[in-house]
Amino acid sequence: MKVAVVAHSGKTFGDGLAGLRAELAKAGVKSLDWHEVKHSRKAHKAAKKAVDAGADVLFVWGGDGTVQRCIDAAAGSRTAIAILPAGTANLLATHLGLEQDIARCVQAGLHGKRRPLDVGVVNGERFAVMAGIGIDALLLRAAHHGVKSRLGRLAYLWAGAKVVRMPRFGAKVKVGGPTWFEGPASCVLVGNLGSLFGGLTIFEHARDDDGRLEIGVMTAKGAEQWAEALARTLVGSPGLSPYIELTAGRVMRVRLSRKLPYELDGSARDPTDRLDIAIEPGAIQVCLP
Repeated sequence: MKVAVVAHSGKTFGDGLAGLRAELAKAGVKSLDWHEVKHSRKAHKAAKKAVDAGADVLFVWGGDGTVQRCIDAAAGSRTAIAILPAGTANLLATHLGLEQDIARCVQAGLHGKRRPLDVGVVNGERFAVMAGIGIDALLLRAAHHGVKSRLGRLAYLWAGAKVVRMPRFGAKVKVGGPTWFEGPASCVLVGNLGSLFGGLTIFEHARDDDGRLEIGVMTAKGAEQWAEALARTLVGSPGLSPYIELTAGRVMRVRLSRKLPYELDGSARDPTDRLDIAIEPGAIQVCLP
């Protein structure tokens, strides 16, 4: 078995990367293709090198952003992804039942089950958990500007208080062919999984193997309407909110009245006024406990 590692050197848990090396050696891995990166955006290039070198399993040490970059590089290949959740939210790892335990994650990667996972594609880049544009992306960008490293998850609350009064934008959303939504919006979310943002279930019918993506448009304006929408979400009934529209599909097009930053699996991308979205069923193999 050819084993490779892409590790975000700024993330850690347990005994750190030294502990990962020791655990892999203990498991009998003698030849190791090791890549360390200082920023998640550099993980794609490192993962592509590992895939091109014929890695059977790629261990990814980092948060959802690092995992997303590696999945984008490995999708469609025979390389399986084994996650070591060293980030803040670790949404995909939590969904897959992976804990912050180096020994168990190594065993999952080397000897665990493998199964296919659907991935979404936005503007040519793949994601595993979610994509969004509007308040959620602005929130993530604000939280990442030096605050997240100091406050952890509290950074999102701090950032939320700053962006919740953002003026809405015009949105036109096509699902399949017909126009499904047109009007003012504060956020457009696309989900491959149901639970986003640290456990909030936005898409209760989402599955990672059904060949479709869920999409939601938030139309809330101001703190009061956002509080109502959030309250519905907290009790597991976002579809009952008058400020949330939900549906699902395989191909989607989003056009906005102005350019805004968007996000993929919690990492910000440059502003755009269009999102071209599709699903790639079973595009990646993930390692399970």
